[in-house]
Amino acid sequence: MGLIEGLPLHTYGLAVVAALALWAVYVFCGRKRRPGEPPLIKSWIPFLGEALKFRNDSTGLLLSFKQKYGDNFTLYMTGKYITFLMNPLQFGSIIRSNKHLEFEFSDQAGSKAFDFPPTVNEKFPELNEHLHRMYQYLLGKPLDTLSDKMMKTLQDLLKERFSQATDWKMEKLHKFCFTLIFEASFRTLYGSDPDSCNAVDVIGDKFIKFDAKFPLLALKVPIAFLGSTKRIRKELIDFFYPKKMSKCLEVSEVVQNRMDLFEMYKQLGEYDKAAHHFAFMWASVANTIPATFWAMYYLLRHPEALEVVRDEIDHLLQSTGQKMGPGYSVCLTREQLDNLVYLESAVNESLRLCSSSLSVRSIKKDFMLKLEGNLEISLRKGDWIALFPATVHMDPEVYEDPKNYKFDRYVEDGKRRTSFYKQGRKLKYFLMPFGFGSNICPGRFFAVNEIKIFLFFLLSYFDVEIMEDKEVRSDKSRIGLGIKLPDSDVIFRYRVRS
Repeated sequence: MGLIEGLPLHTYGLAVVAALALWAVYVFCGRKRRPGEPPLIKSWIPFLGEALKFRNDSTGLLLSFKQKYGDNFTLYMTGKYITFLMNPLQFGSIIRSNKHLEFEFSDQAGSKAFDFPPTVNEKFPELNEHLHRMYQYLLGKPLDTLSDKMMKTLQDLLKERFSQATDWKMEKLHKFCFTLIFEASFRTLYGSDPDSCNAVDVIGDKFIKFDAKFPLLALKVPIAFLGSTKRIRKELIDFFYPKKMSKCLEVSEVVQNRMDLFEMYKQLGEYDKAAHHFAFMWASVANTIPATFWAMYYLLRHPEALEVVRDEIDHLLQSTGQKMGPGYSVCLTREQLDNLVYLESAVNESLRLCSSSLSVRSIKKDFMLKLEGNLEISLRKGDWIALFPATVHMDPEVYEDPKNYKFDRYVEDGKRRTSFYKQGRKLKYFLMPFGFGSNICPGRFFAVNEIKIFLFFLLSYFDVEIMEDKEVRSDKSRIGLGIKLPDSDVIFRYRVRS
């Protein structure tokens, strides 16, 4: 007999009445819109609000509200009131109002998901600031050094694993991208462990299982409810204990400096330091791998794009007197990589279509947000203000025919195109796959370089063809968290170019 069946009829009736009463209080006595505030879009579902609709079709939902309510409106989702700015001409107002806003979610979410103590913490004075300064090692000359190492590592992997693939070989595309990008990125950043030749493979297998549950951790679902995820996370963290890390050879500058920084904080336990390293490793590949998949998938689905990009690569090799193949090593400068405008455009176009980052700030106090055109909106303390760049990426006023893949969308007269317009005005913010403002991904330049380098060598080494005529769609679990995962894999084939 069920619980409800066992209740007396009058008790069951009282429970229903109480539930309906609470629902009525929520719907009819809840938040009211104040003068100067954006339109308030209420939902009849307590706590969740519009969250289910947002997950199902985030871009479509927000664009439909924009059409009905205008450029700014407030939604209720998962217990929070979130004001969305929809016009990219207004995005700069958030940066200008930073003193009224704070970005607290990265530290809190990271702490919960990866099990390290919050860095904004009196126990660790200025740790958060020091960690942010470490991002300088992902720019300029340190970025060149990382890219050069990635280039060499990826070539070594291709020679080790695929130099004998003279006949057609079939594989699943996402699995192929994961295997190469994960190992090349890991070796580039963390070097090699002389005591374990298969450590990267073991970490990679566990990473896949942990990453599958990450969206739930980001939603603050207790890890105890996620089966073996807690054990897998601990096993991953164990790989990054300082004693193990100290044995690694050819560790990158950014990782070495993070190791040195953590040693300065005696209050940080060995487990805490390892958890920080694991979080950095996850951040370095979790979005790069699916972004690489989408870039390759769209090229394979559009042979005309593949031909143009490959011709551009071949021309660069010929002009620099370099030969490509298992017996040769190729070295590209940053300038040469940047001059591959069709390759870059193809990568940017795939990022436009597959990115789903949500940039959020917490409002510290009631204030009037000044917007362009002498406009302003009133915002409340404790609410969130958000941008969802995917709505710009799908705006037909900014991008002609936005739902279709156009590999040369970011090329004009043979040069990089950066002029896109809204309401007749040139946009500063038109492509934002890695977030916006102070929460933009600090490793975005390295990530894009990794994708370019991967495509460069794959298309130089191999003939490639897609084998399944099916459309791969995006998995909805990563909405708001960066690059969307594919909902299925697709078979392709490759062989060494003659």
